[in-house]
Amino acid sequence: MRAPMTPRERWLAAIRCQPVDRLPFWPKLDQPYPLRQKEPFSRMSVSELHAWIGSDPHVGAPWCLRSIRKTTSVERTQKDGIARTTYRTPRGELVMVERHDPLTNSWHPREHPVKTADDIETMMLVYADEQVEFDPDGYEKAAQFVRDTGETALAVSGIGISPLMEWLQYVAGIENGLLLLADYPERVEALFAQAHRVMLRRAELLVEKGPYEVIYSLENTSTTIISPDLFRRYSLPHLQEYSRIIAGGGKQHVLHMCGKLKALLPDIDTLPAAALEAFTSPPVGNTTLADGRSAMPQKCFIGGTNATLWLEPANAIIRTIERDLAALPHRRGIVVTSGGVMPPACAPETIRRVGQWVMSQAA
Repeated sequence: MRAPMTPRERWLAAIRCQPVDRLPFWPKLDQPYPLRQKEPFSRMSVSELHAWIGSDPHVGAPWCLRSIRKTTSVERTQKDGIARTTYRTPRGELVMVERHDPLTNSWHPREHPVKTADDIETMMLVYADEQVEFDPDGYEKAAQFVRDTGETALAVSGIGISPLMEWLQYVAGIENGLLLLADYPERVEALFAQAHRVMLRRAELLVEKGPYEVIYSLENTSTTIISPDLFRRYSLPHLQEYSRIIAGGGKQHVLHMCGKLKALLPDIDTLPAAALEAFTSPPVGNTTLADGRSAMPQKCFIGGTNATLWLEPANAIIRTIERDLAALPHRRGIVVTSGGVMPPACAPETIRRVGQWVMSQAA
């Protein structure tokens, strides 16, 4: 009888839509999750919680790239839960302000750096000045991390966010960003071209020199933020190029897309990317695993549930996952996760019980 797969082997086989010994299970636990649990879980690290649950961990490895600038600078400072990122250029300064949310240990933009058409020109200098190069010291840390992780988890890295999504999430904001794109398309598209150049170089270097088997694009795509037309015009061509580089270099390209994707599935299927991660079911998302498999026969789906489902009792969660899996023609290319980050209101005991059921299922 064949020995059970290791978590790393199981992950890679699932991403490639190859046979696995059982369904992989990865509850997405962030750093604040243990702090909001009762003892003894409140004293555990995330890795210790994964070991207690018995799940298949998935971890981010250190980066092995660095940015070089000659005429601009980007400086981030933090104080009292407020972060200020200052972009200094020959045309002047732009500032982004973020506020820290201690409950989720995350930063949220409160003020975007680009507000006017003139700001677009200033920010374009920031992108145009950035040169990306390989970082040997970073590589040693990343390679050691991958070696230390070994077979216990899948260690991954990422190239960042494609230009349109970075523009809307961080640079100009959703409403103002869409208005500026409509009113000044040539200026914004010129900025996109410089941001895309940086992303292409990151992809090339990570494929050529990085110690990672899986490389992410952190898109957060959703049709609640962009229309299918905008996705096809801007996101899709950029992602096509990143995906060709990554897949062409023998790596697995995974798209983190955590929103409502149903209208975009036929377009996403044209990408050489191997998998969609944070594939979220209704009501938080609008795509079931059956929707995904019907539109993308050869893609892996990492998700299949949603945060509200994990607020239900374990038996109800299991029934829903069982129903959704039964609707599939096969179970290859499925990694069951919480979709987004696991809600702290879901107790570790619930996660473990559901996980034991998932991990008892043949793939």
